[in-house]
Amino acid sequence: MSLAIYTLTSELHDERSVQSYTQEYLGSLRVEYEFRGSDYADFGSHQLHLIYVRTGGTEGIFKRLLPMLREKSKRPFYFLTSGRSNSLAASMEILSFLQQNGIEGEILHGSIEYVRTRIQTLLKTEEARQFLQGKRLGVIGKPSDWLISSDADYDAVRRRLGIELTDIPMQELMIAIDSCDIYTGLHTIISKYRLNGFTLRCFDLLSAMKTTGCFALARLNSEGFVAGCEGDVPAMISMMMVRALTGVSGFQANPARINPETGELLFAHCTIPLDMVERYELDTHFESGIGVGVRGFMKGGPVTLFKVSGDLSRHFIAEGMLTASGSEPDLCRTQQHILLSEKTQAAYFLTNPIGNHHIVAPGHIGTLLKNLIED
Repeated sequence: MSLAIYTLTSELHDERSVQSYTQEYLGSLRVEYEFRGSDYADFGSHQLHLIYVRTGGTEGIFKRLLPMLREKSKRPFYFLTSGRSNSLAASMEILSFLQQNGIEGEILHGSIEYVRTRIQTLLKTEEARQFLQGKRLGVIGKPSDWLISSDADYDAVRRRLGIELTDIPMQELMIAIDSCDIYTGLHTIISKYRLNGFTLRCFDLLSAMKTTGCFALARLNSEGFVAGCEGDVPAMISMMMVRALTGVSGFQANPARINPETGELLFAHCTIPLDMVERYELDTHFESGIGVGVRGFMKGGPVTLFKVSGDLSRHFIAEGMLTASGSEPDLCRTQQHILLSEKTQAAYFLTNPIGNHHIVAPGHIGTLLKNLIED
């Protein structure tokens, strides 16, 4: 079970009465959990642990428990309260004390629907965080020469996300594909370095092999790997975070047109994960006119735009609607028309962008991404 609930209760309150409304309140949340009560022996061993503050007068109890709890977990504390018996006031005092001591926390309080949704969000975020731990991403070749702002801080990525970044010489891939196709050669590199994903300096294939890696990347993304373009490391990291939350890598693309007055954007690129589209067509690679580019058609509906900087100090998140897929001949082959929910966010691309590539993810997952990168 991924959720455990512990309790804080003042000795002044009648246990039978407290237990009665505990069962009633926790049952109303309709979430699966393991009830631990006041036994904190396995605190920190679940994906999410909630401390149900059932009454007031519990601040001192928590303060005495704190050293032991911090030894077991360095994660933020989450306090659940129904608001009965001065429990909200006690929770606020406890949270204030934690913040004074540089420890993060949050009180889960409000309508049943709000609390249930917040618990589900926290659970999904913790699942994604654990998914990222120990993941290995390869940088095959360096970022393309034009990506002058797309390096990464490898230590920061390891420390904050648990992702290991590994540099792989482009020549290794060239040797691997010398006797086979690009897709098989990439699988060879994946196996050798035990990768969960990679970003590829793919334009080098145009000059060396007279073809592209676009279709190979589309296939590998649909097989569960993250396969990014142009050696863009921040974009690859962003894709892995999207995969942790959604199960797909997301569409790495750059804006082709922006209307800052309406919040309408056109994103385009020459490959897209095959598991993100309803159908696709093969065309030439746009810039070179050779090899294969992928024109994918996604189902219209909610999407989220996302990008983190290479040192994880900045991020951009915007939700919107995919209104249409395009097929203009003078753009990269996969084209998506997106209308932002908040049109003012379009100004970001013109005033303070994090590079050119951004990730288009299916669904409205802004809150999940925000929790994952900020927590």
